[in-house]
Amino acid sequence: MTSQWAARAAATFEPVGRSVASARAFVRDTLQGWGSTEITDDAVVLTSELVTNAVVHAGTAVEVRCLRTDAGVRVEVSDRYPERELPLDTADHVPSSPEREGGRGLMLCAALASRWGVEYTPTAKQVWFQLDIEEPVAGTRAAGPILAVDDLPLALESKVRVAVVQLDRGGCVSRWSDDARDLFGYDAEKVLGKPLGELAAWPHTPGTGTGLVEALRHSRWEGSYGIRGADGRVIPVYASHLRLRDSAGDPSTVCLLVRDQERAVLQTPLRPAPQDPGAIPAQGEAGRAADPFEAFIGFPAPDDLDGLLQRTVERARDILDGDSAYLLLATDDETELEVRASTGLPSAQQRFARVPVETGTGRYGSARMPAVHEDLAADPGAVPLLSSTGMRSAVTVPLKVEGRLTGSLGVASESPGRYTNEEALRLQFAADRIALAVESARLGELERLRRGSLSFLVEASDLLAGTLDRDQTLALMAQMTVPTLASWCAVYTLAEGADPELSYVLHEDEDRIDDLRALLSRIAPPEPVPSPGARVWTTPADAAHASVLRTSFRSLSLSGVPEAVPSLATASAVGGETVVLPLVARNRVIGLLVLGKPSDEHFRQEILELAEDMSRRAALALDNARLYSERTAISQSLQRSLLPPGLPEVPGVEVDVIYRAAGEGNEVGGDFYDLFPIRDGAYGFAIGDVCGTGPEAAAVTGLARHALRLLAREGFGGPAVLERLNSAILDEGARSRFLTLLYGELWPQRDGSAVVKVVCAGHPLPLRLRPDGSVAPAAEPQPLLGVMEDLELYEERITLDPGDVLLCVTDGVTERREGTRMLGDEGLVDVLSTCTGLTAGAVAARVMRAVERFAAEPASDDMAILAMRVPAQRTSS
Repeated sequence: MTSQWAARAAATFEPVGRSVASARAFVRDTLQGWGSTEITDDAVVLTSELVTNAVVHAGTAVEVRCLRTDAGVRVEVSDRYPERELPLDTADHVPSSPEREGGRGLMLCAALASRWGVEYTPTAKQVWFQLDIEEPVAGTRAAGPILAVDDLPLALESKVRVAVVQLDRGGCVSRWSDDARDLFGYDAEKVLGKPLGELAAWPHTPGTGTGLVEALRHSRWEGSYGIRGADGRVIPVYASHLRLRDSAGDPSTVCLLVRDQERAVLQTPLRPAPQDPGAIPAQGEAGRAADPFEAFIGFPAPDDLDGLLQRTVERARDILDGDSAYLLLATDDETELEVRASTGLPSAQQRFARVPVETGTGRYGSARMPAVHEDLAADPGAVPLLSSTGMRSAVTVPLKVEGRLTGSLGVASESPGRYTNEEALRLQFAADRIALAVESARLGELERLRRGSLSFLVEASDLLAGTLDRDQTLALMAQMTVPTLASWCAVYTLAEGADPELSYVLHEDEDRIDDLRALLSRIAPPEPVPSPGARVWTTPADAAHASVLRTSFRSLSLSGVPEAVPSLATASAVGGETVVLPLVARNRVIGLLVLGKPSDEHFRQEILELAEDMSRRAALALDNARLYSERTAISQSLQRSLLPPGLPEVPGVEVDVIYRAAGEGNEVGGDFYDLFPIRDGAYGFAIGDVCGTGPEAAAVTGLARHALRLLAREGFGGPAVLERLNSAILDEGARSRFLTLLYGELWPQRDGSAVVKVVCAGHPLPLRLRPDGSVAPAAEPQPLLGVMEDLELYEERITLDPGDVLLCVTDGVTERREGTRMLGDEGLVDVLSTCTGLTAGAVAARVMRAVERFAAEPASDDMAILAMRVPAQRTSS
């Protein structure tokens, strides 16, 4: 008979060691989400053994399914190794030993499960077990100790507010309670439909940690983060997330949130250790059966490093009955210790702070050996971390792995003389038990961080390499930095011989950007020191705090008007550690990258190293953008110098020109045109195309345009002008380029016509449009320039009657392509034949529009169009 399951959940895991922990977390989250907490521990233990057997011993992927009825929960573990035999206990079979590595999963099933079994198929094996859920008994299920009133958790207000926020499938707010409004300042209509991520200040480190999206996918999740209130401040909260689905099967998440100081309202008590450690025995008591540190971390141990460290300091403080505890991890060279977890101390003020181990001011002299500090007031520098915290006595012990210092664990009290060598030995015993686990978790975090850092740098390099625009490069630098590496950043650029200039500012809270820019604009920029690495810059925090303090004094004395200063929120935003990294490219400092943290926060060393790698890439991209901008500006300036500044007025003749340079940055060279007066009543015109682009082509272009004007004004006719220009081009030697050129002289006549004398040296032939719409070439082709020394060119004379149009173009017009099609001379003739009655400007515009519409792709060649029209004579009425 097939059972009717009330709920199902399934997941597949790869055959790697970390899948065991993932499977445990999956089963725990699922069962807690179903409310089956009383059987969760047994189910997790059995799942761990069975998945270990499948992943480690069978070596195949494994599927875990959780099935629930009203009476119990069934968990099925399936692998792809059907040939594996069962360890049966028969008369001729030696019973399995509990110490054996294999076979223990089935023994545990027999011991813990109400029913279990194994099923084979041709391709898989499935081991299942079922745990029954007993009918709940009314009454107290769990209770804590009786506490005095002074020992009870402190609420900030007489009324404890629990915000209820419901999120839909996409993580958008669908319900916002009145307490949520009172806590965070938003009315419901302001937040409904918005993603929670827009309000949440979620802690994030590249390559590590659980993100908000992942947390919302868990069946149940508890932890701390921040919510940005309506006033811009981040409010620390403790949250409990429960994922459920409605009758239609749509998932949603219910979030309960309280202020972080009131976490006792929501926080689930830690489960007791498998054995009760009992009370801490009195000093000197002999023969104690178990030390409290036997269950120091508890079960299960946190999977992530931060969770493991936080659990460690909390247990250390509780067991030694201290007021605070902290844990520091050593850097790779063991010269510094970095604060990674603390309790009972202002953790935001200390997190990732670094102190030297051996030498220097603020050194941590008691790191390598256990030490008891009976009165810190007598030796305030003994434990730098506890300065100005009110702690009077402390005990510190090292964490060592194979004789190498990996960290330091300390517990402190507000009373002097609280600890003795007995507590130091017990704390050292605990530290020895956890040192290897902490180092293993730290190495795992470093590996994930390095993988994340590598991905970050690859993405950053791709983005920076994708643009040569200076402003876009500056924006990319800032956007990649915030919030991944820092809470805010500023980029200073440095021109040669000038002071650093503030070019870009970005903050993770957009409302703080203007205040932050104003603050940085009022202080002197950091020194452009070329030495590599990050250096601390305290000026922004000092200036912000000093300005706020002056304003407070001024407002208290009620005298004067406060100057424009940053708000308290902005001062807090820049009040943490600020570092400066030089942007060095091609052995020159071209700028400075400033990274900042909010009040009393520090950068961790790995983040600074990642920022240094990113700054080197960003500096090169910024310098490339600068060089490209300079090159483009020079190119465009030279291009403009090769074209006439304007067109002269020609009496009785309409003249118009359209010039389009192809290519990014409008490279110099290519096509050119000119129209200039020769003498009274005569005008010279030219349109040409130099082979190639770049400086050599630009040189020939400039030579041609200026030689034409000079020779024509000396009285030479068209053939003589082009023959001398041909000699000048050939004199350039290897730098010479061949040139196609249409040169002519225009002579307006008293009768309203115009005489044109032209020489077409290898150039597309000029076209003449008659008022009746007929189009014909106005010249014969002759040899191009720059190839042969002896040229015999001749001049052709035509008369443009009223209404006639003379159209001259470069080959970029006639050679416009779309696949295998080309506009060609015939296509140009067809377009020109539709231009009767149009002005010269309208003719040029229609031809250009037809050329552009001929193909979808941008033009790959320069184009020049010169149109001359003799206006039709008006008849008097």
